[in-house]
Amino acid sequence: MPTYKCFKCEKKIQSNKLDKRFMCPHCGCKIFYKPRTRVKKIKTE
Repeated sequence: MPTYKCFKCEKKIQSNKLDKRFMCPHCGCKIFYKPRTRVKKIKTE
C-alpha cells in the first residue's frame, strides 16, 4: 500500500485513509507527494 506525505503538515498518510477525496485528514491540504526511499551507495574496489 503506497504511503504519501502531506506537503503542508508533512505527516505520512496511507492511501487507504485518503478515500476518494484525497485530502489530508490532519490539516485539509490537497497537495501530496511520495517520499523517495534512500539509496545506499556502495563503493566498488
